[in-house]
Amino acid sequence: QVQLVESGGGSVQAGGSLRLSCAASRNINSISDIAWYRQAPGKQRELVAGIGIRGGRNYADSVKGRFTVSRDNTKFYLQMNNLKPEDTAVYYCHGKYGTVSIWGQGTQVTVSS
Repeated sequence: QVQLVESGGGSVQAGGSLRLSCAASRNINSISDIAWYRQAPGKQRELVAGIGIRGGRNYADSVKGRFTVSRDNTKFYLQMNNLKPEDTAVYYCHGKYGTVSIWGQGTQVTVSS
């Protein structure tokens, strides 16, 4: 069984930055469809950013120009700059191991105005 574990959440003021990390219990290179999602209170979980099979990046319109998704040989990351109060949510990393969809446990990001 493969597990994903997020870290790096916290509380910041508007305009600040955070970097989220996601580690896998197996070789990160065996994980595909890497993406970050978030869920704010009372709202549905939404896609924030992802890395496609061929390495292309895609972003939600609300975070374009502020967030950057990346990966290295051990983890994948979400760099979040110029954070806004509306970015407050629980952030989840997601990936696929073969055909199995895997979610992390989530990490809280709180942005105050």
